[in-house]
Amino acid sequence: MEMNTIKANPAWIKDKKLAEDFAIYESPRWDDIKDFVFDKEGCYVLIKIYRESHDIGVAVCNQQHVILKEFRGRRAQDIYSAMFKYDRDHKLNWFNVMDHAAYIGKELKKAEICLALGSDYYQE
Repeated sequence: MEMNTIKANPAWIKDKKLAEDFAIYESPRWDDIKDFVFDKEGCYVLIKIYRESHDIGVAVCNQQHVILKEFRGRRAQDIYSAMFKYDRDHKLNWFNVMDHAAYIGKELKKAEICLALGSDYYQE
């Protein structure tokens, strides 16, 4: 993915200094297939809403599609914080690609909103 650079000062920043090499980067459109990168360990997550307990569950799966652990909670931040802490504390290296961590946060927030609104959740 190649990014274009825009040379301009953002008008919305009033009381901050800009770095000498400050630049604005125009983000290219993400391609779900071409740009996808598996984490080193190849772990992925499955996210589910449990309406009866008002929880969200995140199953961490390995490359062989075995569910290793499930983390449950009511808020996106509670879940991903617990999941990443468990990963760090046990030196598992499940999540190494920042795109993957951002995706998990985005999907958990979507699940949290769907749970609050009573609508169906579909993982991208």
